[in-house]
Amino acid sequence: MHAGLSITVADIDRVRDIAARLNAAWIGGRLVSGKGLARQNDLSPYDGRVLAAVEMSDAAQVDAAVQSARQALKGPWREMGHQGRASLLRKLADAVESQGQEFALLESLDVGKPIQHALNDDVPTTVGVLRWYASLVETAYDMAPTRRHGVLVQIAREPQGVVGIVLPWNYPLTTLALKLGPALAAGNTVVCKPADDTPLTTIRLAQLATEIGFPAGVINVVPGTGKEAGRALGLHPDVAAINFTGSTATGRQFLHYSAESNLKEISLECGGKNPAIILPDADLARVGDEIATGFLMNSGQLCSSISRILAPRAREAEVRELLANKMAEWPIGDPFDPRTRIGPLVSDIHAAKVDRAIDSEKRHNNDLIISSAALTGNSVRLVSPVVFFNVAETSPAWTDEIFGPVLSVRFYDEVADAVASANATIYGLSAYVFGKDGKSISDAAAELDAGFVAVNAFCEGDFTTPFGGFKTSGFGGKDKGIQSLDQYSRTKSVWWAV
Repeated sequence: MHAGLSITVADIDRVRDIAARLNAAWIGGRLVSGKGLARQNDLSPYDGRVLAAVEMSDAAQVDAAVQSARQALKGPWREMGHQGRASLLRKLADAVESQGQEFALLESLDVGKPIQHALNDDVPTTVGVLRWYASLVETAYDMAPTRRHGVLVQIAREPQGVVGIVLPWNYPLTTLALKLGPALAAGNTVVCKPADDTPLTTIRLAQLATEIGFPAGVINVVPGTGKEAGRALGLHPDVAAINFTGSTATGRQFLHYSAESNLKEISLECGGKNPAIILPDADLARVGDEIATGFLMNSGQLCSSISRILAPRAREAEVRELLANKMAEWPIGDPFDPRTRIGPLVSDIHAAKVDRAIDSEKRHNNDLIISSAALTGNSVRLVSPVVFFNVAETSPAWTDEIFGPVLSVRFYDEVADAVASANATIYGLSAYVFGKDGKSISDAAAELDAGFVAVNAFCEGDFTTPFGGFKTSGFGGKDKGIQSLDQYSRTKSVWWAV
């Protein structure tokens, strides 16, 4: 038994057994093995144990999944209508909720995130998203016809068709829900490509959807590499749209795929190098936990994480003390220990990348603090958080997305200079402002070049508010909110002479 949790070693072992069987594509309502496909060991980030030997889908598997989705689109899914689809989305939400511990354990095993995080954040968010889109499509989907000058004009939303969903490895379950909810509510069928490091909850959710009554072929999953399965999905002529979350470099590749094939609609949620401006009057005691969460949540593996801070020079000593104290409150180690707040990074390759970024900055900057928090375990994927101060504006630690628990801090004399420095980046996903004076906060927020700005809090809003970036952080649409339906539907006008 894990202290503070009703999860036993037997529970974890049971879910390991489930994971081992989630080892192939899900096509047409069943697991489908391909002929001669390579298998990739899906490793648990903390202990390195093999969770599943997963077949990597090739172009033939992707084509089979797309054809399965096309058949479902033309048949039972189309005939079901808004009410029927909403009912199934609610049933899926109920099923995920009833099996929430299983999904949380799968996510924690596969991604390495602390179990408390998976149980208390990821699963409830997934359930809430599915329920919200079920309700939304019943009340906000159709456009009423209008009549004028002897003409009846009918304006209707239609599904795009078969939609490709390409998922990141850091939040596979919740990101799946944020894309699957509006895609299915709008009447599409989907082919999902999870990250090859973290496919388990995506396959399991598709399996569960079939178990509770979704028609075969509505949700298909093709685990595989980006070079093989991702490319095949991006180039497929029968895929009408792609919704992608991941790196900017890979997002650009999907734009190329669209141009080379059928000009499918592309929506990208890409990287960020997100700034936080601490205004001169900020109440550091009040906002310290928010800043720490923004930097350390999910081991810094979060597209909207705070990775740069601009703080007033007059408060430098306070900021240094605050960051050192807050890091110490985030223990690092076994994700199934309820005391753990920072788990391992997702893979050896990614941990090595983060370590290289830290070592690179250390070579010319020794003005840093390393977390003094307790670290339990000896996994090479456990990385202690580090804060660098007075980082050069040209340094990769300031300009590049590291995607780990690494924070860069610079001090300013004028707020205008802080805003200019915050905006001097190719990214524009999120930004944060901490302060007291309403006008100063409003002025800074208005000038920040980011798709989402939070004030005195670390958050991305909730699933009812649109989220997406500017510049190289986003393209083509928003996740979350009613606005997300736009990328999963097309508008048709029918003009009747009466």
